[in-house]
Formats: sequence, C-alpha cells, structure tokens
Amino acid sequence: MPPGGGGPMKDCEYSQISTHSSSPMESPHKKKIAARRKWEVFPGRNKFFCNGRIMMARQTGVFYLTLILILVTSGLFFAFDCPYLAVKLTPAIPVVGGVLFFFVMGTLLRTSFSDPGVLPRATPDEAADLERQIDIANGTSSGGYRPPPRTKEVIINGQTVKLKYCFTCKIFRPPRASHCSLCDNCVERFDHHCPWVGNCVGKRNYRFFYMFILSLSFLTVFIFAFVITHVILRSQQTGFLNALKDSPASVLEAVVCFFSVWSIVGLSGFHTYLISSNQTTNEDIKGSWSNKRGKENYNPYSYGNIFTNCCVALCGPVSPSLIDRRGYIQPDTPQPAAPSNGMSAYGATPSQSDMAAATPLLQSEPSLTSDELHLPGKPGLGTPCASLTLGQPTPPSSMPNLAAEAGLTDILPLKEEHVGHQFLTPEEAPSPPRLLAGSPLAHSRTVHVLGLASQDSLHEDSVRGLVKLSSV
Repeated sequence: MPPGGGGPMKDCEYSQISTHSSSPMESPHKKKIAARRKWEVFPGRNKFFCNGRIMMARQTGVFYLTLILILVTSGLFFAFDCPYLAVKLTPAIPVVGGVLFFFVMGTLLRTSFSDPGVLPRATPDEAADLERQIDIANGTSSGGYRPPPRTKEVIINGQTVKLKYCFTCKIFRPPRASHCSLCDNCVERFDHHCPWVGNCVGKRNYRFFYMFILSLSFLTVFIFAFVITHVILRSQQTGFLNALKDSPASVLEAVVCFFSVWSIVGLSGFHTYLISSNQTTNEDIKGSWSNKRGKENYNPYSYGNIFTNCCVALCGPVSPSLIDRRGYIQPDTPQPAAPSNGMSAYGATPSQSDMAAATPLLQSEPSLTSDELHLPGKPGLGTPCASLTLGQPTPPSSMPNLAAEAGLTDILPLKEEHVGHQFLTPEEAPSPPRLLAGSPLAHSRTVHVLGLASQDSLHEDSVRGLVKLSSV
C-alpha cells in the first residue's frame, strides 16, 4: 500500500444495465396458443390414437373380442400343439403357422387403424354456394317448402348413375359412396361397416379387409386340421380319453375353430365373388347391378374380366386420405373489432387509430384549438355537435355541410365587400378527420390529426385558411 493511502479499497458492486426498452406496442407477456390438429375437431363419430395416426370407429368392443379370439386360439396352438407336432411330424408346422398368424394380425390392424376413405364435409361457404346452385337449378320454392331428396345424374360407361345429396355432409356423394350411420361419415366406395374390425370398409382399406378374412380362413383351417391331427396321434398311443386329458387346450381350440370356420370361409367366398365382379356389399344387397352385360342395369364398373377386376381391387394404387387428420388447423383471419368508445378516423385502420392514440409524438404535434378559431355566436370545434351521433361513423362528405352551418353564413357576406380576396367554398374545404369520442383528446377541446398519411397536407390547408381569414 502506498504511504499516506487510506484504508483498504472497498468492494465495488456493478449492476447490469438492461438495454432492452419495452415498447407500448408490444405486450410483455404473450401467451402462445398451441396449434390444434384436425383430428381433434373431427365432426364424425370416430376415435383417434397416437396423435391422429390411428383412426377407428367409436364402437370397438367387438374388435377387442376379435383380437382376444385370435390371440388366445393361436397362443394355445403354439404352446401345446406345435411342440408335439414339430417332433412327431415336421418342424415346418410352427413356421407356417407363425407366418399365417403375423399376416392375419398385420392385415387386421391395417384395416382397423386406417382411414377407409372418408369424404370431407363441405365448409359453410361451400355449403351455401351449393345451396344457391340448387335453388337456381330447381327454382326457389315459396312457403318454406323443402324440395324432395336432391339428386344428380352422371353417365359412367353408358350407364346413368344417380348422385345423392347428403344433408349431413352437405355434399353430393360421388358414385359408389354412402353415408355410414354408425361413424356419421360419407365413405368413398362404401362396402359395409364391420364391427369385427372396428371400422368401416371402404375404398382405402377394402383390400386389407379381404386379405384379412382370406388369411384368417387359412389360419383357422390350419389350426383346426392340426389340432385334430394332434388328438388322433395321442389317442393312438394312450387312448382317446387320455389324449383329451393330456391336452385339454386342444379341445378348446377345436371348438372355437369349428364354430368360426364356417362363417369365416363363407365370408371369404362371398367377397371373392364381389371382387371378381367388381361390386360392393352395399350394391349387391340393394341389387343395383346385374352381372349380364346385355341387361339394362349392367354393372358399369366391371371390366368384363375376372382377372382384371381382381387386379384392380387388390393390386391398384391406394388413394391418399382426403381428410388430412394430422394436419394443423389454419387460424381464421381476425375480424376488426367494432369501435366501442367513440368514432375512429374515417378510412384509417384500427391499428393506425390505436397507433395515433398511443404514440406520444403524434399527440405532441401542434393543433388548432377552439380559442384560435372561434366565430362569435357559433359553437367551436371542440364543442360537441348536436347533429352528430357519437359512435356512428360519418363519411367526410357530410363535414362541409357542418362547416356551412357553423360559420360560413357569417363569412360569405364578406365576399361582396372584399372582391380581391379568395375564400374557400364548402366544396373546397378539407374534410377534417373524426374525433375519438370519450378519449382524452376530445375532452381537451383539441382536434388531433389521426390520419398519418394526410397529416402534413391537412395541417398546411388549415394554416392557409387562417392566413386568408387574418387578411380579412
């Protein structure tokens, strides 16, 4: 320490200066609204899982029963029958059974968890436009009478097909589409609603449904056949009753497969016929088309060849989903709020009016008060006008009339005495902007210019008017 110095140096504390200045136009606390996906507001009666990736019907109880029957029956077969059969016969039995099982489960889940081909509903604007077109085509009815069910006719391969109007979805359904009453959706190429898979069967999942029931038929026959083989081989060694006691699971598998194989194989054969003729279950039940080409109601969708019909149904491209269930909802365009505390500037947007009221620089501009320009016996500019209703927008074209009533009756007679001077007529007088009634600007008896673009020109016209009045 140098001689003569004071005590030890005191610790200095420094405070950080914030260079971020808050603006009155920015809110310090902004809440971020999370974007919602379309499946969250989907109008149909469906359930969604995994953030909209899985789409099913609302009634899924029978679907879980289907899963339990397949899993339990296959699990008992692999646990109690396959070990014995792999040793006594061939190890290919559990391999083939495993391939069939995984193929059945894959097609089942693909059918149940996918979009069957739901058609999007019409927006309010689209529905109103369609209603307007229908009224123009059919003629506007009087007395509130609603016309009969609306239809359109199109020609497909020489056959007339009617398109029905859906009053729920507000659309004309395309050919072969129908409205499912359980899911409350219009489905493209609607086949039927299957509770066993927990979903509608339509254009986008019909091939997976057909492969599911076809592979399930093979799996059921496969399990039933080798369960009987297992029981026969055991009964040859220890007797029939002892064989049943040694493998009680085989009895349960045989009973389940026996009662289910008939319906599954029959359903597979029925849909094989539908695919070969290019029909849907809905069309076959209603008897819409005939398989004979020469008749009047022949099927316009058939290619006339069984092989071609099967290739189109099973090997054609899968159409994309039309509902975009995982897409984000686009926020609506915000509508300008109606003024509640007075009149805003005519022709100015709400953002410009708010900016003019909130920015101090605009409020500090020189303005004209009622004391500087006041005619005796007439109300000043700051005085509320009796002919104006507060809160109602008034176009600028009405302001010259007010100026004529306010003071031009005293100014115009001077025109005869002073011929050399020129005065502003009511048509040439600039239209002043409206005041914000109820705001501090109106109570201070001051006229503030709120239009940002016309501020300089309006101020210049006001000064020019004062100069002419002073010359009088």
